[in-house]
Amino acid sequence: MTSTRKSANDNLLNPCREHLDRFFAAHPNAGLKTRALKALRLMAAAEKALTGKPEGWAAGVIYAVANLDRQACGVPGLLNSEFATFFGVRIDTARRRAAQIKRQVTI
Repeated sequence: MTSTRKSANDNLLNPCREHLDRFFAAHPNAGLKTRALKALRLMAAAEKALTGKPEGWAAGVIYAVANLDRQACGVPGLLNSEFATFFGVRIDTARRRAAQIKRQVTI
């Protein structure tokens, strides 16, 4: 990974981590948090530069790991509208980012 791509990913992933911490403080789930942080580490090591807002990526990480190995149906304990509002993104954004994450990394 080039240093430019790495620094761009770091600049995105650090705020993304803050959004994940904020989410799990409000909605504790130790197993989901462990998988989300692993996905974030794998994203940091990915070859492809990540672009977009950290809120969308954080929502995508949680949506991706919450729906591993099953039909995507949202985040346990939250309506899709509540989840999207928490991050300030559209649910379509969370789903799109989740699909990108699943293609880029093996969680």
